[in-house]
Amino acid sequence: MVRGERGTLEYADGPRTLREFVETTWAYGDSPFLLDGERHFSYGEFFAAASALAVRLSERYGLRPGDRAVVAMRNLPEWQIAFWAAQLAGLIAVPLDARWSGAALRPVLEDCEPGVLLVDGERLERVGEWARRAGVRTVLFREEGRFPGGAGVQRYEDFPAPDPLAAPPDVEPRPEDDSVILYAAGTKGAVTTHLAQAGAALDARYRAAASALARGALPGTGPVPDTPVTLPFPHPAAFADVYGAMAAGGTLTLGEAGGAEGAESIPYGLDPTPVTESKVVSALGDPLPDGEKGELWLRGQSLPRGYWRAPAADAFHDGWFRTGDLAVRPRDGSGRGVVVVGRGEGAARPLTAE
Repeated sequence: MVRGERGTLEYADGPRTLREFVETTWAYGDSPFLLDGERHFSYGEFFAAASALAVRLSERYGLRPGDRAVVAMRNLPEWQIAFWAAQLAGLIAVPLDARWSGAALRPVLEDCEPGVLLVDGERLERVGEWARRAGVRTVLFREEGRFPGGAGVQRYEDFPAPDPLAAPPDVEPRPEDDSVILYAAGTKGAVTTHLAQAGAALDARYRAAASALARGALPGTGPVPDTPVTLPFPHPAAFADVYGAMAAGGTLTLGEAGGAEGAESIPYGLDPTPVTESKVVSALGDPLPDGEKGELWLRGQSLPRGYWRAPAADAFHDGWFRTGDLAVRPRDGSGRGVVVVGRGEGAARPLTAE
C-alpha cells in the first residue's frame, strides 16, 4: 500500500480503472461466468456482449465518456452485460434497485439525467413515461410482454449477435474519472471514481487471499469460487461478490434477489479493509476519545469522492468522507472498529420533500 495524492491509502499494484479490471477477464475464455437456470454465459460470451453493447452506446447512441447510463432490472445476466458495457464505453453507470417504485425512481432519474436507460420490461413500465417525456433512449432487456414500441425504445434481442473478436470502444478512462453513482432510497447519489471501484475489486481479492492464509492455504491455488448471488446487484455487498468472482475467474450463480421491499443500500462500505481508515469526530472535526459519540469519517481508495452535483465540502474534508453516521469507538483501547448508533446532520438529504 502507498499514500495517494489525497493522503489516502491505496493499493500499490493492480488495475486503476474498471476497464483495466474487466479486460483481464477476457483471458478466462470459455470458463463459466454467469449461470441463470438453464442459461449459461462464459467469460468470452459475456465480454463480447458487453463490448458490442458498448460500441452501440458510443457509435449509434452518440454517448460520450461521462454520460450517465442507468441500469435498472432484476438480477439477470443482462444486468452485468449492461453495467460493464457502460464501463467499456467510459460512461458513468447508475445502478438502481429493481424493487423501487416508479415514484422512487423518477427523482433519481431527474437528478442524474441519464443519456440512456438499460431496463427490463417491469422497470420500463415504471420509467417509460418519464423516458418518453425526457427524450431519453431506452434499451429493453427481457421485455416479458411489456414492449410498448416507439422510436425511443429498442429491444436488446433485436441487436446483431456479438462478434467475439470485436474490440470495445477506443476510450481510456482515467483513474480519477467518475465510474459509478450509487443511490440509496430517497438520498443523493454517492459518486465513486474508477480508482475507487478498482480498489473495491482489489479489496475482494485481498479478502480471498487473507481467507486462504487463515486456512493455511496458498492464495490462488484453490478451486475457483462458485458464488451464489441473492442480493440485488446494486447492493454494495453484491458488488463485492461479483468483483471477487471475476478476479479469480469464478462463477456467479443467480438466484432470486431477497431483501425487504424498499430496503436501502448504504452507498459506502464499513467492512474493515487494509485501505480504509476511520475516525469519530466532533462537530468541528476534532477526533473524539473512545466511547464518545460523534460523526463517523472514513477515507480509503474504495470510498466515494462525494455526492453527485453537491459541493465537495458537503461530503469531504481534507480527503475524509463525512458519512453522516453517528458512531462510537469501544473504550477498551483496542482501536478495533466502530459502532454506528444513528444518523446526524451530515446525512444525505432526501431528493424530494417526501
